[in-house]
Amino acid sequence: MNTIKCECGHINHEGTVLCEACGKPIQGNQHLDGNDDQKVLEMRYDGSARRSKTYKRTFIDKTWAFFSSVKVGVWLIVITLIFSALGTIYPQEPFKNSPLPASQFYETEYGITGKIFYQLGFHNMYDSWWYIILVALIGISLVICSLDRYIPLRRALKNQKIKRHPTFVKRQRVVSSADKLSDENYQMIKERLEKKRYKIKEEDGHLFAEKNRFSRWGPYVNHIGLIIILVAAILRMFHVMHVDDYVWVREGETRVIPGTGHEYYVKNEKFSFDFFDPNEDERFREALEKNEAPIPKDFQTDAVIYKVVGDPVIGEEPELEEIKRGEIRVNEPLSFNGYSLYQAGNQMESEYDSISFKVNGENDQEIGEFKFETDEAPYQVELDDGTVVRVDDYYPQLEFTDNGPSSFSKFPRNPGIIFSVLKEGEEEGERFFYLAEEVIGLSEENTFSMSVSDIDKRSASGLTVKKDNTLPFFLVGAIIFMIGVVQGLYWYHRRIWIHPAENEYLVGSHTNKNWFGMKKELDEIFEGTEFNEFKDQSELK
Repeated sequence: MNTIKCECGHINHEGTVLCEACGKPIQGNQHLDGNDDQKVLEMRYDGSARRSKTYKRTFIDKTWAFFSSVKVGVWLIVITLIFSALGTIYPQEPFKNSPLPASQFYETEYGITGKIFYQLGFHNMYDSWWYIILVALIGISLVICSLDRYIPLRRALKNQKIKRHPTFVKRQRVVSSADKLSDENYQMIKERLEKKRYKIKEEDGHLFAEKNRFSRWGPYVNHIGLIIILVAAILRMFHVMHVDDYVWVREGETRVIPGTGHEYYVKNEKFSFDFFDPNEDERFREALEKNEAPIPKDFQTDAVIYKVVGDPVIGEEPELEEIKRGEIRVNEPLSFNGYSLYQAGNQMESEYDSISFKVNGENDQEIGEFKFETDEAPYQVELDDGTVVRVDDYYPQLEFTDNGPSSFSKFPRNPGIIFSVLKEGEEEGERFFYLAEEVIGLSEENTFSMSVSDIDKRSASGLTVKKDNTLPFFLVGAIIFMIGVVQGLYWYHRRIWIHPAENEYLVGSHTNKNWFGMKKELDEIFEGTEFNEFKDQSELK
């Protein structure tokens, strides 16, 4: 790394515009015309050398320069925002709430635009490798942008001397001069500076006053907060940090909770629901009576949480230990070990749990009754008098096709059952077809008759599984970001130099923002002294 030695003896890095110690413009530097004594100095980063502007020789230098560009960072953010918005056009795959695979769901549900949405990979965007890379590139840009500016600025502010080169003071934006400065006025200026909370340093009659340097680090504190937020966003792709999944659990059913690594199970002991009654609440009677269908008032799942004991053997049912039980309502989750189950959906009495049948013989004499369990349908049942009822075919969700009856689902939402009723010792009997809660005889002449005596239906509860260990990261990142905003927005880094030259006294001042406030403060500090007028040189070229 090349260096440049100033006449004050300070060693500056190649690319430095102003000496970090005395502030003298470095002659021959491509960023400044040192011969123009009237030009206001470029004080951005105090004239220190930035790597991205100086070194562009190797691949690493060029990569550093590319990511240090603010334009590149802004474009990365814009591109990420555009893709993020496109990903919300249709629901993401985990939330499509359909048994169809993604390859069929989007085209079936949304047509050609849904097919394009799927083929472009937008159906699982936020966990895709290319989206994570986009977020990571924003983080890389923030880190390089910050380091490229923070390190040289901090070095320059740390190395600045009390004695500054006359050219540095003369070519500040707001300056003043006087032929002399009395000791009395000098002390008065110091007292006023101290009242304004300036830190004062003196050396051989030179005075340097500075306050609120910490405000210069506000943007970099912002970047730290944003980087933490981006890291939290990336961590959400790992199940150990974030889970957002969905599970349907039928009444009486025990199912593994997705996203827990098959460690936890949930049992739906009972799903209950309640509707608004127009006769009970006068306030809503008119609105309720306008609706033909009843309006749900409350949904509740009585759930039991189990944890797997030991290491389960593949192919065997795991041993479960109850760890918690409770009620799940909308916005009232059941929480355990960092996970929360929310009531998110329901299928009220959508499936048949059991159907009870009555069998009659000749002269409608009752022979017996049996219960058909839809999940554990028996092959045959023997009644008290020896009559056998055999299940020939069972269709959980009946539909009729060109090839006859069939079932397109294993869930008993519209069951169809074909029975044979056989007398004791017979191999062939009379056939019956249960369809739409009615029993139809299929034989030409029936000695027996069957009828439905009772039907039990069950509901299914849709539960959202959530776990988010990244929220503390988001919170810390947001707090740090806001600290940076306040730090850079409400305080201003201000510096004042008093430089005794051979035949005059020079005053130069600089602030990183709010020059109007700076000029007003200078007038208050130097009022009644030999420095009567401060000149703004910002219009000088």
